[in-house]
Amino acid sequence: MRSRAIVLTAGMLLLLPWAVGQTQTSNQGTSNQDTSQSKQDNLPSAPSAVKLQEMQRAKAAANNSAPPAHSPQPANPSAPAAAPASDPSAEQPETVNAQPVPPPAEPAAAPAPPPPAKATPPSTEETPLTTIRKRVDEVNVIFTVTDKHGRYVKNLAKNDFRVLDDRQPQAQVVSFSSESNLPLRVGLLIDASNSVRDRFKFEQAAAIEFLNQIVRPNFDKAFTIGFDTTPEVTQDFTDNTEALSKGVRMLRPGGGTAMYDALYYACRDKLAKAKDAGSVRRAVILLTDGEDNQSHVTREEAIEMAQRAEVIVYTISTNISGMKSHGDKVLERIADATGGRAFFPFKVEDVADAFTQIQDELRSQYALSYRPTGFKRDGAYHAIEIVAEKHKDMHVRARRGYYAPNQ
Repeated sequence: MRSRAIVLTAGMLLLLPWAVGQTQTSNQGTSNQDTSQSKQDNLPSAPSAVKLQEMQRAKAAANNSAPPAHSPQPANPSAPAAAPASDPSAEQPETVNAQPVPPPAEPAAAPAPPPPAKATPPSTEETPLTTIRKRVDEVNVIFTVTDKHGRYVKNLAKNDFRVLDDRQPQAQVVSFSSESNLPLRVGLLIDASNSVRDRFKFEQAAAIEFLNQIVRPNFDKAFTIGFDTTPEVTQDFTDNTEALSKGVRMLRPGGGTAMYDALYYACRDKLAKAKDAGSVRRAVILLTDGEDNQSHVTREEAIEMAQRAEVIVYTISTNISGMKSHGDKVLERIADATGGRAFFPFKVEDVADAFTQIQDELRSQYALSYRPTGFKRDGAYHAIEIVAEKHKDMHVRARRGYYAPNQ
């Protein structure tokens, strides 16, 4: 009888951890248990089930008066053999809970992944190689050469010219070419204020004819802007002459005159930001009487923006009074500073001739680039002069200077 009692006690001790484990498992999703209990929750449930079966077999063996020495052994290899019946001091629950402690040691090996981090230095060493940039400071100049009769000269060579930067001769001429066939990017700015109302329709017709002649499909592009108190883009960049003509016809005269604002906007927001794959010539044709009474920027600020955008400005005066006005002097200043030319038709019909001469000039230019000696990226203004040294009777017309970029 004493032997049977001991076996039942051992079975109860083996059943107790299984019941506790099941209770802890059911509550695991809703609350946090203490460290020893969480370890038990992480243990496999199979050994407990085996022990329950063994316990049942032990009870059956006890009923058959089997000797205690034949009590079943646990199937779990991590659990020790059951203590003899003669040793009542054996505490099975403690031995069962003590053995599973080693598994948590496995997560300690988790920090092993850091070695891949050692492979990052090569990528950081390669990064500077992909970001190295070579900065070349070059000045590009488009210019025109005419003889003493005003005819265009197109057959000169690089050695026929001398470049002066702030009056200092420049020896590093990088490139030189005759650019009679370079793609054009042209902005046509038409004064639509009240001051030109009486001759506006004829000016529109002359502008449309100019665009039809100057813009070559799939090669050149142009846009149209009308301005009174504010500039208005009536047709953006396109090589479609019909669309450009429509943009000119949309203009209606009225309001004040903000000529400087219109020029500033065309150079900064249109020509300077145009994305072109190769080299192009940028030009603005400004058709106005030169009288400004509404602009927010000054004349010199508009000229500076044209120089920064490398835009040549051609001006056509609509003043047909026969007397040179203040506005005409303004147009001369703008054209001269940017390397363009000012036209003063004697009558409205001569506006078309002015457009024709501009078209001829745009097809009869040279392009030159050089690296200034002692160049500094200080944002300062530098004067440019190009001289046809071997041809004293020839006149070279180019922009008067440039602004160096800032740091």
